[in-house]
This record gives sequence, structure tokens and C-alpha cells, in this order.
Amino acid sequence: MKTVRKIIKIDEELCDGCGQCTPDCAEGSLKIVDGKAKLVADKLCDGLGACIGSCPTGALKIIEREADEFDEEAVEEYLAEEKKKTGVKVTTNLDCGCASTHIQSLKPPPPTTTDSPCKTANAPTQLPKPQQGDSALTHWPVQIRLIPAHAPFLQNAHLLVAADCTAIAAKRFQEKYLEGKTVMMGCPKFDDADSYVQRFAEIINTCNLKSLTVLIMEVPCCSAMNVIIQKAIERAGKTVPVEQVTISTRGEELARKRW
Repeated sequence: MKTVRKIIKIDEELCDGCGQCTPDCAEGSLKIVDGKAKLVADKLCDGLGACIGSCPTGALKIIEREADEFDEEAVEEYLAEEKKKTGVKVTTNLDCGCASTHIQSLKPPPPTTTDSPCKTANAPTQLPKPQQGDSALTHWPVQIRLIPAHAPFLQNAHLLVAADCTAIAAKRFQEKYLEGKTVMMGCPKFDDADSYVQRFAEIINTCNLKSLTVLIMEVPCCSAMNVIIQKAIERAGKTVPVEQVTISTRGEELARKRW
């Protein structure tokens, strides 16, 4: 049943697809689609505007218009369905109130080139290389379990799937493996492998990945990450260039191979 009520409105011209609004929507009614925030369905929006404060561009506002009435039962059904798809509970924050799920695209460090505008005008667009002291990390969060498949920084990404221990073992992890890539990290031994498969399958199916690098340790349990990615590719039914990199417990690179 339709009624005139308060509901969110999204100005697509102002929306830059940063995704910072989605974790603040307890009903999960906002998604990033084709680089823009979208309202999934009128009946999923309560019109309270909890998402407005996190929008850095002012693209969100509450208006009054004719819309389907807010339906709490529909919200519960939708969140349950999303949980089935992703293997994780759809929620705005962890139970501890931690902001780890607050999606952020971090600005790269400014370029330090001395080239003239004429010289660089026709040059191909490249991410500036981090300088000493700069981080190559371009987004937050980084844990596989916390990154939704619709995170804007996954679109057209060169994705690095790194086992947790690799960042400690590899002395030059950032400049050698992370630079120019979007990273997702996790432990194939202790985390839920099935939810990983579902998450990566959805990412491969919807995000148009340019490449996928799997960075693992030489220890046997790490090889499960390869199996997870292989199953995800099969489930997605799409191909993506994959390179596997294996390092030792001392951080030495032992092997590289492409699938």
C-alpha cells in the first residue's frame, strides 16, 4: 500500500559511489550499483535518514513523496536473503560497536612529478607511486569478511587476495605486492571457507576484475586459499587472470605461476 511519507532521495549527480552510506543503513536498503548509491526498494527504507551524516558529498536527503509503506517483515526477509547470498550477517556495525565495517576509499598520495602540464597532458592515467612514509593502501576495511561484494573500490580492480601472515613475513609487502592493487586479507585455515567462496564468486561475477593475485605462505594450510579462488571462479562462471605467489616463512618469494 502506498502512502505519502518520508523517504531517502539520492542525487546521482552528487553521488560519487564511495559507499560510506551503506553501512549506516540498518535495513540494508542502500546498495552501490554501477558506481552510484541506489535505493533497493521503498518498503525497505524507514525514512529516518541514519545514512545522511556519512555522505561526504551531500547526495542524500529526506523528502516526502508517495511510496510503499515501510515493511519490517520485508526488511527481515531481505536481510536473511542477503545473508544466504554472502554467507555473512548483513549489519551496520559489529556487536562491539566497532567501525571496522565503515567502507572507505582512501585518497592516493599526491603525485610528486615535476613534468610540465604539456608533457603530461596526453600521458596514460596512472596511480601515483607512494613516496617514503606513504601507505599504498587505497581502501578500508581489508578483511575478506568485512568487505561486501558491492564495495566501490572492487569495481575494475586488480585484486590482491593475501593470506594474513604474508604481510608479516614479507619485508616489502606494500611496495612489492600491494602497490596498485585492491587487497582482501584473511586466513583460509581459521575462517569460513564456504563463505569466502560465495563472497569471491559474487565479486568475480559483478566487479569486472582486471586481474587477481593470490599471495600465500609456503605452509600447507595456506594452499586452501587457491582452492577457494578456484571454486569461486567456477561458481561465478567467469574467467579472470590469476597469478599465484608463494613466499617462505622468511619472506622469500619461492614461486609464481599463472592459472
